[in-house]
Amino acid sequence: MSFAEVVAASSAVGATTKRTEKISTLADVLRRLAPDDLDEVDDLDEVAAVVGMLTGLPRQGRIGVGWATVFDLRPPPAAQPSLTVRDVDEAISELDAMRGEGSQGDRDACLTGLLERATPAEADHIRRLFVGELRQGALEGVMVEAVAKAADVPAAAVRRATMLGGDLGTIAGIALSAGGEGLDAIGLQLGRPIRPMLASTARDVATAVAEVEVASVEWKLDGIRIQVHKSGDAVAVFTRNLNVITDRVPAVVAAVRALSVHSLVADGEAIGVGHDGRPWSFPDTAGQVGSHDEASGADLRPFLFDLLHVDGRDLIDEPLSVRLDALRSAAPELMLPGRITDDPAVAQSVLEESLQAGHEGVVCKAVGSPYMAGRRGKSWRKVKPVRTLDLVVLAAEWGHGRRTGWLSNLHLGAREPETGGFVMVGKTFKGLTDELLAWQTERFGAIETHRQGHVVFLRPEVVVEIALDGVLRSPRYPGGVALRFARVRRYREDKAPADADTIDDVRALRR
Repeated sequence: MSFAEVVAASSAVGATTKRTEKISTLADVLRRLAPDDLDEVDDLDEVAAVVGMLTGLPRQGRIGVGWATVFDLRPPPAAQPSLTVRDVDEAISELDAMRGEGSQGDRDACLTGLLERATPAEADHIRRLFVGELRQGALEGVMVEAVAKAADVPAAAVRRATMLGGDLGTIAGIALSAGGEGLDAIGLQLGRPIRPMLASTARDVATAVAEVEVASVEWKLDGIRIQVHKSGDAVAVFTRNLNVITDRVPAVVAAVRALSVHSLVADGEAIGVGHDGRPWSFPDTAGQVGSHDEASGADLRPFLFDLLHVDGRDLIDEPLSVRLDALRSAAPELMLPGRITDDPAVAQSVLEESLQAGHEGVVCKAVGSPYMAGRRGKSWRKVKPVRTLDLVVLAAEWGHGRRTGWLSNLHLGAREPETGGFVMVGKTFKGLTDELLAWQTERFGAIETHRQGHVVFLRPEVVVEIALDGVLRSPRYPGGVALRFARVRRYREDKAPADADTIDDVRALRR
């Protein structure tokens, strides 16, 4: 396939706000990739490459080509398109392999060679692809439906296979080559992480319980989300982003290895606990996981709250009540405290117990719900007395007075699920220590896109946790809402922009 076809499809997707039109455009491209004999490795790689080039993440992942590098190199463009998808994909693989001291010159030469063969439109697409700026509305949810349409299979089958089997590009190749049977063959596999189920925000416990009816009301810890896999004595631990941290959490590994079951896949949280039984702060817990010292992770304890597999039995489609019974049998000593109830008063008492123990709130989960990996639905509702939102920093303003020389006032955005963009919902300069001001001034300098007066606009890469007193209706911002008394709690380096709260989450808190 020519790269120009991919660029044209991306432009068409970006030119419409209609989801059905986006899906149709993407499906048409995928159909052209699906001849009757689509089964060779190179063919499947091409499918994965096209999916990545359209959703904004190369199949090789982030390859470390920075904004300055890709935008400073501006060789004369080609007059006519000649690049193929495989040309671009191979160049990305070459760039990814160029690492270490002295590699920058080789990278510049490789990237220059690629851009010289690209038309202006193709070069623009390549640049935005490399730096994560390809936001034309071809989000994964839209691409899932496009894959389903192109392969003539249910979207639910594609979605499930993606959750269990890895990246969407690989799953697209299976869908186009093997159809529904190929997708159905993909199951939960020990040692291969699946995307975690996520919780949306509820205003209070009574609202959360009313929405999920009979609920498992569980303590909400302020730790590191983990997924543990056990097969005999072999234990693997993954983060919410599916990164391997096994070597950095020896106490977690030891606790899971000691369980009497032979195999399991469990979801949970790791957190540091002091000698007095009080939990550590999130920065202290995260610091242990991020450290590579020999003693790192030695004081982190696992708390498990869901069981997806045990001793050859997959539980992901079972209701939560069944999964909790299985977890209680397999790992009672590691189970997170909680209670099943439909009574808001009982749920409130669990919340108070959690707060008294030093934790941040509760999660109310519908006991009849299956495990919807990778989804942030309404089956799980989190409640925190100190209301917080994970938002993306869109811009920052230069400070004045004692903050002169530092980037200070933050422009905050909530995620817009339909478009893949971000909707500004407020500003804040509160809660910023001198340490945070220095950190963010340096960090934002690396992701700056442009300036307007005293405002520095940024690539939407940094997630910040914001505490707030509420959300008000407001015509000031595009989303129609504004944060009330917003202040910075911490930066969430463990979260990607795709994990940020949505504009619907923000609106759900308005008065």
